[in-house]
Amino acid sequence: MNEDVVRSIIGEPSDANLRIREAVESDFPFVAELMETALSPYYGGDHHAHAERIFRTHISGGKDRIGFFSHEQKMFIALMGERPAGLVHVVGKRQGTYKISPLIVAAQFREKCGVGSRLLQHAEEYANSKGARQIYCTVAVQNHAALAFFLRKGYTSAGKSDSHYKVGIAETMLYKRIESQEYVEMFDRPHISVLPCENSDEAQVRPLLLEQLPKHFDGITDDWVDALFEGYNRSSTRDINQKYKLIYVATDRSNRVLGVVGATPKKGEPIKLMPFIATNLPAFAALVSDLPFALKSYGHKLYIHITPNAEETTVLQQHGWKLDAALPEAYHSNVVTQQWSLDVMTIMRTMRLKQHFLDYVRQGRKTLEVRVGYDQIKTIQPGEKIRFLSLTEALDVSVIAVRRYGSFKEMLVVEPADKILPDVPQEEAFRRLQEIYPPSKERLGVIVLEITSKK
Repeated sequence: MNEDVVRSIIGEPSDANLRIREAVESDFPFVAELMETALSPYYGGDHHAHAERIFRTHISGGKDRIGFFSHEQKMFIALMGERPAGLVHVVGKRQGTYKISPLIVAAQFREKCGVGSRLLQHAEEYANSKGARQIYCTVAVQNHAALAFFLRKGYTSAGKSDSHYKVGIAETMLYKRIESQEYVEMFDRPHISVLPCENSDEAQVRPLLLEQLPKHFDGITDDWVDALFEGYNRSSTRDINQKYKLIYVATDRSNRVLGVVGATPKKGEPIKLMPFIATNLPAFAALVSDLPFALKSYGHKLYIHITPNAEETTVLQQHGWKLDAALPEAYHSNVVTQQWSLDVMTIMRTMRLKQHFLDYVRQGRKTLEVRVGYDQIKTIQPGEKIRFLSLTEALDVSVIAVRRYGSFKEMLVVEPADKILPDVPQEEAFRRLQEIYPPSKERLGVIVLEITSKK
C-alpha cells in the first residue's frame, strides 16, 4: 500500500481557535473517514486499511516496523475549537528526508482559517527539528487545489507519472529543500547581472571555457573557443544558416565573469544553449532565471545539454525546465549528458530578489523596485506582470508605473527610500544602491518600477 498521498488542502488567514496536536486514540474514526473520502477519487486501494496501518504505527510510538526505508511515522490533527478540521501524517526516511503522506483538510474547513497552511507549517517545522534536509510529497495532477497549494508554498515539481496509483490519474512529485539561514544568506549575498558578452569579457570567458568544459565535453580547444566567438561576431546577421551565436555572461559588481552561456538559434526556432557553465550556484540561478526572457525574441523554445549536480537540478526545476532525455556518452565517455528544455512563448518576465525583499513586497512595505537601464529592463511597461524569484519562492507582481532618472541621487530626491529599502534612511539607501551598481552601471540610467502584489 502506497504512502504517497497528499490531498485537499487550502486555507490562508489564521484563526485564534485553530491549534494542532498529536493524534490520539479517539481520532481514528475521523482519520479513517477523512482519508477514505479524500483519497478515493485519486488513488486505488483500501484506504481504511491504509488509515489503520499509519494510525496504529503513530499511536504505538511512531516507530515504523514494516516500512523498509521509514524509521518514524507521526500524525497530527488540526482542531478548530474542539472540532477536528484536518490531519497531516509525516514519515521520517532513513535518507534524511521526510514525506507528507497525507495532508487533508475536512471539506467544511477548506479555504477557511488557514487549516492547510498551519498543518503544512507544522509538518515542515517538525521535519526541520529532526534535521531533515528535504520534505516531499506527491499530488494527483487532477487534484488542482492541492497542487496549486503546494506550488504556492514553495514546493518544486520534479515530474509526473501517468496512471501511477490509479489508472487515468497522473501523479506529480513535489519537494522542498529545508534551507539553513546560512545557506540563504550565502545565496543572496552576491549581486549578479546577466548581460550580453562584451569584448572586454573575452579575456575571462576563454580560460573559463577551457577550464570548465573539458570535464564534461570532449574536443574543447582554443580553436573551439575561436569558433564560438566568430559565431558571435555574425550575430548581427540573425541568419540561421550562418550558425550565428549569442553569448551572455553572468558578472558580479566588479565585472568578474562567474558564468557564460552560448546560444545558437536553430531552424524551426528552438535555441540551443551550449556552453552553459557557472562557477557557483548563484551565477547558475541567475543565468537560468534571466536568459529565457532575454532570448524570447529569437525562438519559441530553449534547450540545453548539461550535466547538472543536485543543486543545479533543483534550480532548473524551480524555474520550470523539463528533463527531455538522458544521453549516455554523447559528449564524453562515462558521462551522461542531460537535455533540458523550456517553452519561452508563455513565460512571464522574471526578476531575482533577495528573500527579505520578496517578503517586504508581499507585505506591501516595498512598492518600488530600482534597476539600472539594461536593455531588457528598459522594455518594461506599465501593466506588465513580473514574477519575483528568491531562492525558493515566487511572487507575481503588477507594474503600476515606470519612472526614469539620471542617477540614484536624482531618483532619491523624488522617490521615498523606505518604499525601496524598508527601514533604511535615505543616505543609507543611496550607499546601498551604489554597492549593488558601480558607477559604470549607474550611468546607464536608473529605472524605478512601482509595483503591487495585490490581485
